[in-house]
Amino acid sequence: MPTDTMRAARLHEHGGPEVLRYDEVPIPELGPGDVLVRVHAVGVNPPDWYLRGGMTTMPGDPESTVSLPVVPGTDVSGVVEAVAPGVDDFAVGDEVFGMLRFPSFRGRAYAEYVAAPASDLARKPAGIDHVHAAGAPMAGLTAWQFLIETGHDHPSPFQEARHRPTALDADATVLVNGAAGGVGHLALQLAKWKGARAVAVASGGHESFLRDLGADRFIDYTRSRPEDLVHDVDLVLDTVGGPDSRRLLHTLKRGGAQFPVFPGDFDEEEIAKLGVTVSSTQVRSNGAQLAELGRLLDAGTVRVAIDSTFALADARAAHERAARGHIRGKIVLTVA
Repeated sequence: MPTDTMRAARLHEHGGPEVLRYDEVPIPELGPGDVLVRVHAVGVNPPDWYLRGGMTTMPGDPESTVSLPVVPGTDVSGVVEAVAPGVDDFAVGDEVFGMLRFPSFRGRAYAEYVAAPASDLARKPAGIDHVHAAGAPMAGLTAWQFLIETGHDHPSPFQEARHRPTALDADATVLVNGAAGGVGHLALQLAKWKGARAVAVASGGHESFLRDLGADRFIDYTRSRPEDLVHDVDLVLDTVGGPDSRRLLHTLKRGGAQFPVFPGDFDEEEIAKLGVTVSSTQVRSNGAQLAELGRLLDAGTVRVAIDSTFALADARAAHERAARGHIRGKIVLTVA
């Protein structure tokens, strides 16, 4: 292990992908409960480009904890290099993956080494490589905490009531909007794992991909409006958001629910008239849930699709790919 420095992608200012620089920086020191991970791969997620673009405060936080220059990123897969005193769950040489210190911008994942809270980590599934493992944490935990189990009692910054997932079984139908993306393609598979019928909404080029993941019905949103074709759905998981999110309410049966991953603009009178609910939550790091997801990944029950990979030194190119949109699965940085 190097004794003092490593390479990392950092932001020295906010702006476009071009502000990402490949720097030499000190290897992080371990705090209480931390594990030093030699990073093999890093998942690229929306908060990374939000931070790059100038967002420095997480929803619900009273003030920013970001000071420039900053290393972005939350999702890693790698090998344990050292452990802090008192950490018993992991040992040097263990392969691990995790979403670090989220919700915050303190993950510092775009680097060769990262100091990770042991509680945020799980053992990497032996049946998948580091690239696929790095693509799983944020997207997988978002899908898990929206659909399966919230897993914490922290209040949501988006609503007063605690988010409660809808029971999914063979009698349930779930519509996933943005089904080809990171959260969407994993949510689709989790819904199928629970026995539900799944309707996938994405652009037409993704149909065979989503049917291969188990979609029972596919809707090309560039040709048809889901609310014109689908009705009496039990649950809508909307991973897209924006002003059009509320129109998906009309696909629901009375008593159904819509879960917007990106909270949108909903009309309370319309919600009441339709007899449905809208609920959201904020994904949080959770090593125990990630271990459960890891077992599904190891068994092949759930698969992480990789849109593209880029070397850590080419983080700018990864962000440029993200900006073009229509991502199928996950973008991942690889670390030599």
